[in-house]
Amino acid sequence: MSELSNEKTPEITETLGDAKTLGAPKRQVNKGVYIWATVGGLILALQVYVWTRWVTGPYFERVPTGPNDPPILMKTILSIWTAGVLIGFPIAIYWWIIRPWWRERRITLDGILLASMGLMFFQDPFLNYVNTWCTYNTWMFNRGSWAPYVPGWVSQEEPGAQVAEPLLMNVPGYAWGVLLITIGVCWFMRKVKSRWPGIGNLQLIGVTFAFTFVLDFVMEGLILLPLGLYTFPGAIQAVSFNAGHYYQWPIYEGLMWGAVQAGLACLRFFTDDRGRTIVERGIDQVRGGVIRQQITRFLAIFAAVSAIFFVFYNLPAQWVGQHADPWPEDIQERSYFTGGLCGEGTDRPCPHPDLPMPRNDSGYINKDGELVLPDGVEVPKIVPFQPED
Repeated sequence: MSELSNEKTPEITETLGDAKTLGAPKRQVNKGVYIWATVGGLILALQVYVWTRWVTGPYFERVPTGPNDPPILMKTILSIWTAGVLIGFPIAIYWWIIRPWWRERRITLDGILLASMGLMFFQDPFLNYVNTWCTYNTWMFNRGSWAPYVPGWVSQEEPGAQVAEPLLMNVPGYAWGVLLITIGVCWFMRKVKSRWPGIGNLQLIGVTFAFTFVLDFVMEGLILLPLGLYTFPGAIQAVSFNAGHYYQWPIYEGLMWGAVQAGLACLRFFTDDRGRTIVERGIDQVRGGVIRQQITRFLAIFAAVSAIFFVFYNLPAQWVGQHADPWPEDIQERSYFTGGLCGEGTDRPCPHPDLPMPRNDSGYINKDGELVLPDGVEVPKIVPFQPED
């Protein structure tokens, strides 16, 4: 026999496009990754549009602290915390993006998650979409918020008087902070799976959700809220821990953010034998080379991360916001938590269930109980019934 007859025929790994082979079954095209990537592209386009309008518009303005200054201890701890988060940001970029690229010339799942979770920060103000029930400490560096440029935004916002985003804390915090916690939750999931090998996926998800609920109570209820980073003035106090204080923690916050954190962990944990998430199915069918595949992959994962935050947190937050309790005095007496939205120094009482919820373009009830309408607006007239012929 010749040498050629002993050689193995190389395995063909590339698909043949539209070419048809006699007797070969038609290849099924999985369009899942295309759908997710399209959604991710639309979300990213929206974010660029909103952020561009914010940076170039009147709302790109610092919300002042007001007459009250936070206690020295609070300012000191918040400064140290912010410095730690900032220092960790470039380290995270190196560890999860640059280092794997140098070593393997590829972008890892964690690298994409780092970018996706950083961009997820765009949704941070969305819990106040209908009614303001969460505020940040305006002593921290801020440039207002892009919230009024979000399509259909309802809550009251004015330049220099709004719920301000602490940029130096939240931008890196959402990126590497949330990713680090997600990795930790995945470690917990592996430990549970190792301890009980027969546990089903739904049971594992349930155990993970219980774990993230407790984790959120520790992180928010016992650390971040007492530190004074933010507050939930509109929390339903009957189901809140430390109710009536600036650091009150509503139980449903743990349910909502616990679900988000569990969802992010499940996205990272449940992958195929090639380390791909559920939203990457069909990535091998994407034409155009490695770069196009990686862009498609990023957009698909970004869409999934954004959907988890939106569905598990920001959607139920709208119902919660409409049932908010009166703002505690412990919050109203601290101007760095009110952001000039209401209370002393304004003519607006803080949100209260006995008062109508004002829209950002509607009238409101002032501190004297009078209706204040926007300039040039009159109370709509009553249209009389017309007698029938």
